[in-house]
Amino acid sequence: MRIDFDALSEAGLFLLSGPTGAGKSSVLDAVCFALYGDVPGDRSAAKRLRSDHAADDVAPRVVLEATLSGRRFRIDRSPAWIRPKKRGSGTTTEQARVAISERRPTADGPDAWHPLSTRLDETGHLVTRLVGMTLPQFCQVAMLPQGRFQAFLRARSYERHTLLQQVFQTERFDRAERWLRDRRVELRRSAQAHQHAVSDLVSRVSEVAGDPAPHDWASDPDALHEWLAELLAATDRAATAQAAEVSAATTAEEAAEQASTDGIALAGLRATYAAARRDRDTLEAGARDHQARRERVETARRAAAVRPLHDLAVEAEAHADALAVRSDATCDALGRLLGEDALDDQQIAEHGRTATRTLGELARVRPLRQQVHDLERQLSRAARAQEEAAGEVSRSEARAAEIPALLEQLAPELASAREAAAQAQALQGDLVVLDTRLRAARSADTLADRVLAAERALAEAVEARLVAREALVQIREQRLDGMAAEIAGRLAVGGCCPVCGSAEHPSPASAAPGAPDEAAERDARREVDDLEVVVEAHGQQLRGLEAQLAAARTEAGAPVDRLLDAQEDTRARLEAAAAEAATLEVRAARVDALRAELDEVSRLRETLAATAAQHATEAAVLASRLDDVREQVAAVVPPDADPEALTAFHQQVERLAEQHATVTADLDRARTTAASTRQAADDVAAGAGFASSADAASAWLPADDVEALRQEVERHERELARLDELLADPALVHAAATEAPDLEALARAHHRARADAAAARQADARLRERVRRLRGLTQEVEQALAQWLPARAELDLVADLSSLVEGKHPDNRFQMRLSAYVLAHRLGQVVEAANVRLSTMSDQRYSLVHTGRRGAGETRGGLSLLVRDDWTGDTRDPATLSGGETFVVSLALALGLADVITQEVGGTDLDTLFVDEGFGSLDSETLEDVMDTLDTLRDGGRVVGVVSHVPELQTRIPAQLRVHRGRQGSSATLRLG
Repeated sequence: MRIDFDALSEAGLFLLSGPTGAGKSSVLDAVCFALYGDVPGDRSAAKRLRSDHAADDVAPRVVLEATLSGRRFRIDRSPAWIRPKKRGSGTTTEQARVAISERRPTADGPDAWHPLSTRLDETGHLVTRLVGMTLPQFCQVAMLPQGRFQAFLRARSYERHTLLQQVFQTERFDRAERWLRDRRVELRRSAQAHQHAVSDLVSRVSEVAGDPAPHDWASDPDALHEWLAELLAATDRAATAQAAEVSAATTAEEAAEQASTDGIALAGLRATYAAARRDRDTLEAGARDHQARRERVETARRAAAVRPLHDLAVEAEAHADALAVRSDATCDALGRLLGEDALDDQQIAEHGRTATRTLGELARVRPLRQQVHDLERQLSRAARAQEEAAGEVSRSEARAAEIPALLEQLAPELASAREAAAQAQALQGDLVVLDTRLRAARSADTLADRVLAAERALAEAVEARLVAREALVQIREQRLDGMAAEIAGRLAVGGCCPVCGSAEHPSPASAAPGAPDEAAERDARREVDDLEVVVEAHGQQLRGLEAQLAAARTEAGAPVDRLLDAQEDTRARLEAAAAEAATLEVRAARVDALRAELDEVSRLRETLAATAAQHATEAAVLASRLDDVREQVAAVVPPDADPEALTAFHQQVERLAEQHATVTADLDRARTTAASTRQAADDVAAGAGFASSADAASAWLPADDVEALRQEVERHERELARLDELLADPALVHAAATEAPDLEALARAHHRARADAAAARQADARLRERVRRLRGLTQEVEQALAQWLPARAELDLVADLSSLVEGKHPDNRFQMRLSAYVLAHRLGQVVEAANVRLSTMSDQRYSLVHTGRRGAGETRGGLSLLVRDDWTGDTRDPATLSGGETFVVSLALALGLADVITQEVGGTDLDTLFVDEGFGSLDSETLEDVMDTLDTLRDGGRVVGVVSHVPELQTRIPAQLRVHRGRQGSSATLRLG
């Protein structure tokens, strides 16, 4: 369907008419969708933009050519829709798309369409910038949708607030309200945190000082300063008094401590003198034991010089005895090994020399024995390799004989598979042709049914046209019969008759009851014209279907059942051929593999024969070398002897002979050394005053024992001298003669003085600590107050301001928010503009009143509307208006809103205005007033499109776009005069 709005716009005022449900509003929805990708009102939520009459594979699409901001654009847009899959069954979702182009001159000169964008978001931003409005603004300014007039008039304040805010874009004032509200919450949290910190510090001060804080400090923070100053002064006075008490207690403690110290010193001197006297008596009693210890030390000193030589002699004699035992053991072991008794030194030496010679021979033949083992292993491997090569040769010859028979067996199978592959390819082409013919045959059956339906529809349309023509002829005849009455009805008093020219009209004719007039004939003529269009449309549709049916039958060439049989037979043959052809690659690969294997077997057979001959030669050489090495080994080691056992035997004989020779030599040297050492020890003992070295050894003491005896002697002598010195000390002698002091009484007096001083010092420390803590806490309280008081003052200011802009402050009499206050000014402008037109359309009766007071059930004011009846002087709620009155007032309000919004968006030039429905509720006089108002819009340069099915508008507005409904969908016709 194609609609030329430029042709309709030339008349300035045009009508979009048609029966209910024909799709008048859908035309305006198409304009909105092309511009913004959406439709106004509740139809947008339904998401149902595709026609139910369209075929399944026909895409929903709108192409709009419009002049925006003085530039010519073409917008091609489609919504998302579900279409059948191109392959297989089922459906898929086709995504929304758009393409916007601009018509402008090219480099060659003529105008052409230049693509700008195919992205949904870019196109949306571009259209919004060009139109200067969003979709909601557009539907309030340029397109007044069906059923939405009274919504703004009867809306509550908060609903009107939302709409006006979106239209006039006053979100910045809402953001200011939110900022103040958020700032108030933030400051309250901050002030509460600071107050909590102050409260904690005040509690700590009260705890330290033991004095409760003023109960009203939260409301009067200055009271804290006086309270803190009084606490500090009282604590300083108490600390000064306590310092004097500490000084007196310290003096008393020092005097008591000195008296106790003197008593303890006297008691110590007396105890020292008594102990010295007792120790002197004890030493005198042990004088005989002291002399014996001195003599024992002297004897041990002389024996110490003899003891080392005596020990050497004992060690030399023990070493000689041990060597003699070892010599006898070696001789006995060698005799048991050789099986001989009573061997002398010469026999043992001869056996050692014999064992050494035999071990040399065995070491010489050891590599030859290892060589024998290596040659035997090599000979065994060569024999096994020779046998394996012979077996491989046999198997290769057998396989070379089998392969030609297998190739001969596969040849006919490979040829059959190749023929099947060629046949499958041909059948595949036949199947494609049959599918095309079958679709054409099925399409022919469908088209045949549609042709029958089109023939019936054409017959019905022709019949309806005939009836309409007969009715038109009848109306014309009746009108001609009553033409005299019609002319008489047009006569004016004093006017000339258009037939006779007379100014006198003595007996004018009168129309018969029910006689048709010019309007009736015009309606009948319009109906005949409409039916002519319908008949022509049905005829074109029938001819198109018949042409499609002929083409489909020609392409099919046979009925559906025969094509289905042929298709099934071809498909069965194709499946059989495809199954046979599927084995072609496998069989061809098998043949190639067998031929390659035959070549490989021939080459392998030659290689294996050469390898077998090489292994035979290598085995003969190894056998000859093995015999030679065996003869050399047999000359040294008997065939039945164990070389390892023989070697171990001779090694043991050699080791025992060497050990016997070594021990014998060591024994002779040890006996000589023992005799000389013993003689030297006896000589030294005689010189030291002992009868022998053994007597000196018995008198010897260990060095530690001698040192202990010596120290004990020295300690006895030193202690005796010390005690004599103490007993002669004058101080000790005087103390012994003085009376003993009462130490317990002195200690009790000192303890009491020390406890009194400690208690005084603790009290002083507590007071000084209290003073220190109070001063620190006072500073912290002052700092906390310095942070809390500014935050508290700012909170009070912001809270008052936030409450004021939110309409909750007592000073805000209308309880009006800031954004509502701004929108109230805009709404006042809208009401002024609306009243200009409402006065004309309501015959000077009604006018709109903007009030800032709250409506019934509302918590906020500022955006309420009332209607004033200037005939009675009363104001009333818009809900009390009748249907026609509501339409008139709503239309005036909508037009006023459109004017204000046009100025608000920067003077956007809106050439076209659409008004959808609502005129059927008006009486003829009010309708005339409304139409006069719309004519003024046209006179102001605007193009006004009215959407309605009211008959009076069809007579009043000559330029019309008529929408016709039908079972196959709606159609439109354009009428310009």
